[in-house]
Amino acid sequence: MTDQTLPPYLMTSDPGSFARKTIIERKPQIIRQVIADNDYPPEVNTKLDNLRDEIASQKIQPLYESAADAAFWNAEVTNYAGKTWLQIPWYFAETYFYRKVLEAVGYFQPGEKQGCDPFGKQKHEQIDNDIRKLAIEWEQLSALEPETRFEALLHSCLWGNRADLSNFTVTEKGRGGLTAHEERHLILIDHTETIQKLLSDGVSRVDFICDNVGSDLLFDLGLTDFLLDKGWTKEVHLNLKNQPFFVSDAMPADVLHTINALQKSPDAAMQNWGQRLEKNLSAGRLILETDQFWTTCLMFRQMPEHLRRRLTHSKVVLIKGDVNYRRLLDDRAWPHTTLMEEVCSYFPAPFVTLRTLKGEIMVGLEFGQAEELQAKDPTWMINGKRGVIQLAIPQ
Repeated sequence: MTDQTLPPYLMTSDPGSFARKTIIERKPQIIRQVIADNDYPPEVNTKLDNLRDEIASQKIQPLYESAADAAFWNAEVTNYAGKTWLQIPWYFAETYFYRKVLEAVGYFQPGEKQGCDPFGKQKHEQIDNDIRKLAIEWEQLSALEPETRFEALLHSCLWGNRADLSNFTVTEKGRGGLTAHEERHLILIDHTETIQKLLSDGVSRVDFICDNVGSDLLFDLGLTDFLLDKGWTKEVHLNLKNQPFFVSDAMPADVLHTINALQKSPDAAMQNWGQRLEKNLSAGRLILETDQFWTTCLMFRQMPEHLRRRLTHSKVVLIKGDVNYRRLLDDRAWPHTTLMEEVCSYFPAPFVTLRTLKGEIMVGLEFGQAEELQAKDPTWMINGKRGVIQLAIPQ
């Protein structure tokens, strides 16, 4: 397809859209929370307030700091010269917002705040709280037969990512976790059995393209532990963000904090789980990867060649969350019956999307299915109630 025949990008200018709402409501709220959570000097808080004003009513501004990625971002900004934040593609607006937050707080600049995660307080609270909650159910999960346990973990990897700290419209009660079996009818595309057969036969390597900390990451680590312990794979690679992104996205430091917190849990089963993860890290069976690409405005079809080569070694790539789903599909408004394999023929390995719907984009549905859903629930694409577990094998 040429650019002329592709469907349009999701835009912040779309009246009444979820995309527009995220810029008008969610981003200012995130800035207020960053100020509340961090003991920044007045000049940093002023920069954050200025960013909030820019988003509300001003034209989009370039980065002014000296940093390794500044030239990249400023080249992208030139594509939207003279535009406001409510006149640009949604994914670019969201990613550039997080990069502007890092500029405002001096994340890349020398000083005591260099490298300090502005979302760290929220993330650590989420991790510690979710470990305490999960400990209640972990023994029950561990007692299940392997096939049933795999299904419970895979489905929890889906529903766990409802707890996205950047999305204040999804309520706490929406988090399914280990009780998600009751919500099977809410999975619009469900390839669980095919995925289980593929993995249980044994594969050399599995990759996760990770999403959020907390229950989301915990279930990723739970599935990782299962796959390694049962010999379904020889190694697992977690592809993580290299810098703070979308409030709750997981970085290597967040994984290490989670594993450490598991080992310090008063629950013996959680301690043992954390110890197994630590041993697999040390043995090189659990590998933490980062790449600058994951925190850019680029779509997955624009993946750099070195990253494509890395992922070709994986037999299955588990792609987590709504934002990664959008990047797979170029954040464009494809017809709902479009085949995932057709749009994503570029992807370098077989992949599974584990995604709760929190954005106005969806493919792979049957004819008439979207219309039926719309009639039952006008907010079905954004309210986080439905999900997909979808295997795609690009040709």
